Parts: sequence; C-alpha cells; structure tokens
Amino acid sequence: MAPQPHSDRRRSRWSCWVVRGLAIVLMSLSGGGGDALSLDHYRQSCPKAEAAVTAAVRQAMAKDRTVPAGLLRLHFHDCFIRGCDGSVLLDSTSSNTAEKDGPPNASLHAFFVVDNAKAAVESLCPGVVSCADILALAARDAVALSGGPSWAVPLGRGDGRVSLASDTTSLLPGPGATFDQLKQAFHAVGLSVKDLVVLSGGHTLGFAHCSSFETRIRGFPGGGGGDVADPALRPSFAAALRRACPANNTARGAGAWMDPTSAAFDNAYFKMLQSGRGLLASDEALLTHPKTRRMVALYAASQGQFFEAFVSSMLRMSAQNQPGEIRANCRRHN
Repeated sequence: MAPQPHSDRRRSRWSCWVVRGLAIVLMSLSGGGGDALSLDHYRQSCPKAEAAVTAAVRQAMAKDRTVPAGLLRLHFHDCFIRGCDGSVLLDSTSSNTAEKDGPPNASLHAFFVVDNAKAAVESLCPGVVSCADILALAARDAVALSGGPSWAVPLGRGDGRVSLASDTTSLLPGPGATFDQLKQAFHAVGLSVKDLVVLSGGHTLGFAHCSSFETRIRGFPGGGGGDVADPALRPSFAAALRRACPANNTARGAGAWMDPTSAAFDNAYFKMLQSGRGLLASDEALLTHPKTRRMVALYAASQGQFFEAFVSSMLRMSAQNQPGEIRANCRRHN
C-alpha cells in the first residue's frame, strides 16, 4: 500500500478524535436542561446553514486576523453564563445592562461576524437556526480555519432571553485568577481540571491588552515596587512587555500577542508557558499545581494530543443547553 500523505493522515486522526469525542458527549447532551442536541438538527429544515456560517467566518478572517480569537472567546464567555444560549450577543437596553457590557467583556469583539452569519442563514431559512448554534459553529470554524482541529457540532440550542452584566464579574474567571478560582469557575459549569488546562490552550489565538497583565510586569507584590516583575516571567520577556506597555500607558490598543503564532491554532501557548513566557497570571496558575503542570508538559510536547483533548473539551463545554427561542436578530430577543 502506498504511504498515506501527511495531510490525509492528519485528517484521519482528527476524524477519530471527533468520533471519540462525540461518543463521550452525545450520551449527555441534554444535561444542561434543554432539549437534546443532535448532529442532524437542521438536516431537513436548513441543510446549508453550516456552510453559510463557515463562509461568513472565512470572509471576516480574510480582513481581520483577530476574528478567530474573538469568536472563540465569545463562545467561551457565552457558555460560562447560563449555558451556551447566545446571551452574550444581546445588546443592552434602557432598562438592562447586558453581559457584553460587563467589565470582563469590555474587549469582546467579532459580534459582526455572528450578525453576518445570521443574516446569511436567515436568507436561506428564516426563523429556524438559533444564534447560539451559529456562535457554536463559528467558534469551531475559527479554530479549524486557523489550522486547528475540526469537529462535528451537535446543534439545537435555544436563544436565551436573559443577559445581565452583573453575572460577568461573578461567573467569568479573569486574567488574574488563581488556580483555585479557575477550578471553581470550571467546576460550576460541569468542567474538569483537565478541561481547564485544555481550554486555556485556546489562548494560542489572539491578543491581550496591557491591563490584563500589568501587575505581572511592574510593581509585583512583594517585589518592592518599580519595574519589579513576577519572578515566574523570563526577565527578557518581562522587559519586552514593559516596552509594549509603558507605565501610565494611554494607548487603548497597546498589549501583546498571546504567543508568537497568534494567528495559528497550535500548541505554542503551552511551550511559551513552560519557558517563562506565559502572559496572564491565570496562565501561570496552571503551573502551580503538579497535575496541571504535567498536563502543560504533555500538550507542549504533543500538538496531536492537545488537538484531541481540545475537541473533547469543546464538545463538553458547548453541550450546556437551555430551552429558548430562535431570535430573528442576535442582538435582541423576540
């Protein structure tokens, strides 16, 4: 038999990971309290929905390299508050401040990609596909189109009608979270310590503003103030971050890419973390526990094992389903 091309071998491995991950998750897809999700939910009612979402993501990525990170973060932040119900997409009103305007969500972006995908899907089959499902598909496409794994997304989520900014400060782990705080936040949504490490690997995409890591690069507690950095940071890396984020910085766009290959979904995040170049305190927290430290080493050494685990963890996270409506406009409930 002729040798199998490398790309075909990789696709074959990804197919195995998808099947294995689905086997784990499909047994409990209604665990969040909504109707069971399924792989053929729109097969009859809107068979071209997934292709329309993928086209919208691909078009946006061609113009803006930060779109994949934006979509992945939107999906994470959506699922951590009342399940994956699209509540993060709702706009604030005169009587309610919505999740997207909560302090932890101030830098969320790529909402326009979901809007464009929704418009495309509505033109094909009005009133059929939920915004929550569109966001779940868009997050998958963001990873796959950035060189990461792909997977079949179980569908059938409802769109929630409740979105409260006050929930974001209590339910979303911040960039300065400790290991115990991260563990508690993940446990609250039914995710394990392994899921915590694996999904943190999503930080391989994107950009962090100076405010997210300012306390790590100067005036570190116990360091005597001034330019004293977190001793866990490699000194040359801390110096580079201080140059990017000078004291009393006023540039809104100042910050640093999460890893050197920030537009590619890979395992560089774990390698950076091992070498003293983890950007956020919540990243560094993964090295403060023996179990998670071993996981970081495993995924730094094997991108394949990281990809396999990421698919399974994404399926578990996105399986949090609540009953809801099908919004006509993702920014407001019907």
